[in-house]
Amino acid sequence: MSTTTLTEEQRQELREELKRCPAGTFEAAVLFREEKQTEQVSVIVMGVIERFLEPELRPKLREGKNDTNLMEQLGIDSLTMLEIVMLLEKTLQISFDNEELRDLRTIGDINSFMEAKIKGEAPEQNRRKFPIEEIAAILPHQDPFLFLETASIGQGEATGTYIIKGTESFLQGHFKNRPVFPASIMIEALGQLAVFYLLAANDDRLQQDVDANSIYFASCDGVRCHRVCKPGDILTLQIRPRNIRHPLGLFHGNISVDGEKTAVAEEIKLAFDYDRTDLPEPADQSSNGSAQERIQSARKTSKSNRVGKSKTV
Repeated sequence: MSTTTLTEEQRQELREELKRCPAGTFEAAVLFREEKQTEQVSVIVMGVIERFLEPELRPKLREGKNDTNLMEQLGIDSLTMLEIVMLLEKTLQISFDNEELRDLRTIGDINSFMEAKIKGEAPEQNRRKFPIEEIAAILPHQDPFLFLETASIGQGEATGTYIIKGTESFLQGHFKNRPVFPASIMIEALGQLAVFYLLAANDDRLQQDVDANSIYFASCDGVRCHRVCKPGDILTLQIRPRNIRHPLGLFHGNISVDGEKTAVAEEIKLAFDYDRTDLPEPADQSSNGSAQERIQSARKTSKSNRVGKSKTV
């Protein structure tokens, strides 16, 4: 691999740019610029991010957890993110498109993005974000039994959040004068995220659109809870499909709060079926033709516009 030696002027300029970054950031930048040591990139990125953080938030960044949220947990707003990007562009001598950065939400997102960028690969742009309105339109679950407020789907995973408000009816008796979010509802939320994946993901293992009317909870194994959750906590949910083969989908799920491990479900099993859009219309039910046509048309629309009714997870 070819190397490039920085001039003394270039070193001094780089040192000045990174002077407020933690120790080791400048040295890592020199190794990357001179010897193309790509393993130094994560050190540089974390050092640049830390330079813009409040001192009390820096220990959370140093924990290095991939699900640490830049905005919610590290307090990085859009203006600060722009400053971080500008310094990284100058340090790494790589340009970033604003559209590429739009969906970066966690430390894991940044690390994956930078790894692809350094390798010259197209960063993953298939991650789709869904607001609560779209989530409610896709899922059969509805308020007050809907426990997803945001959701996103990337390559082989789905993530979501739910804020425990304290106004949930079941908290009135769980427990008296001491509201605790039930562990069973946390697993329900993971199950709903898995249902959402089946209905909204572009997974090659799904040969057709999944029928929302067909999804049933089958089993859940390896459940462990690690902390008590109370009103005000933000549940960060993640599921990954372990295997999908019609008519079963197996998922691994986990929940964290402020980066702290909260709950794990090693296996969530869902049974499902595909949309039967190719079934012929019965000849003796022509009076239902217009309704049947409307159903067929609705099923051909985007998954994000479908509304279904099924048994809850």
